[in-house]
Amino acid sequence: MRRTVFNEDHEAFRATLRDFIDREVVPVHHEWEEQGHPPRDFYRKLGELGVLGIQVPEEFGGAGETSFKYSAVAAEETARAGVSFGNCSVHVNLILPYLLAYATDGQKRRWLPGFASGDLMTAIAMTEPGTGSDLANIQTRAELSEDGTHYVLNGAKTFITGGALADLVLVVARTAAYDPENRRAGLSILCVESSSEGFAVGRKLQKIGLKASDTAELSFTDVRVPAENLLGEEGEGFSYLSHNLAQERLTIAFGGTATASAALRFATQYVKDRTVFGKPVAHFQNTKFVLAECATELEAAQVLSDRALDLHDAGELTATDAAKAKLFCTEVAGRVIDKCLQLHGGYGYITEYPIARLYADARVSRIYGGTSEVMKTIIAKSLGL
Repeated sequence: MRRTVFNEDHEAFRATLRDFIDREVVPVHHEWEEQGHPPRDFYRKLGELGVLGIQVPEEFGGAGETSFKYSAVAAEETARAGVSFGNCSVHVNLILPYLLAYATDGQKRRWLPGFASGDLMTAIAMTEPGTGSDLANIQTRAELSEDGTHYVLNGAKTFITGGALADLVLVVARTAAYDPENRRAGLSILCVESSSEGFAVGRKLQKIGLKASDTAELSFTDVRVPAENLLGEEGEGFSYLSHNLAQERLTIAFGGTATASAALRFATQYVKDRTVFGKPVAHFQNTKFVLAECATELEAAQVLSDRALDLHDAGELTATDAAKAKLFCTEVAGRVIDKCLQLHGGYGYITEYPIARLYADARVSRIYGGTSEVMKTIIAKSLGL
């Protein structure tokens, strides 16, 4: 079906990105996977290209675009090439909305120019070893000093994407005593500079996929955080986290669709080139039927994610809409990529083939940003169940 979600500006951005990826990413991506992240200067290249600052207001060094569709184009082009931009998606799609919505003008002037240029990379630290998805049970504490000039931060976080290279980490911490009657109260977001004394990067976690994106454990031991680094109001952290969930889940949804599309492209080309029993694999009816099923499921996911993108740009995407998009698109991606890998035979299990990397990378999309089971719970509530 003809897509109508992108305009000429989006397509011009796509052409620029495709050329950049072919030139700057594809030849060295395997090195990034081996070291666990791109070189730090790569993010500055993304800044020069304008990728990091697309939605940063012009007064702070960005392009001032309001459309979220540029992020979808980036997801499609990296998936198409079987590569990633490291932690770029978290930096741009997850963290920027918090800074735009809740940072003071002074904070924006301090952080957004570097955010857009790639000189200041960010991460967000929510998950703790004992909490998982239960953010209301966060144990990391931040106590305001008697003179009110700074917080003293203590605790630990895990599964922090970009934590190893981040210059500024948005840390969710408890700034008031735990209240069993209102578990969501008392949480705040502190913007912590990684150069702070007592801030430590622990293990870099080894994952089965997303190997070009670092994931780390962080710890905080009596870290002094200036009071002016509080993001928004004290005690409003949980509501702030909820504010960006729809965009986060939309990001994962169109990412799932993009990886499924790339898998179909890789498999279609492979079965045309690969010969067995004297015939191309594409000749066999089973191959045709499997790819026909994949193409149809992908089309449905594409329509849903495109519609969600339109709604988001119009400010009309609901939490339930985003949950439906994430659930469907990531589940489709899982099925499509698995079938496409199967058509590669043994070569599908070899990491030099992009289908193998897509298979490993896509699995976590049904976990992070809220598991598929959590998405089903949200959708069920919208049905009055």
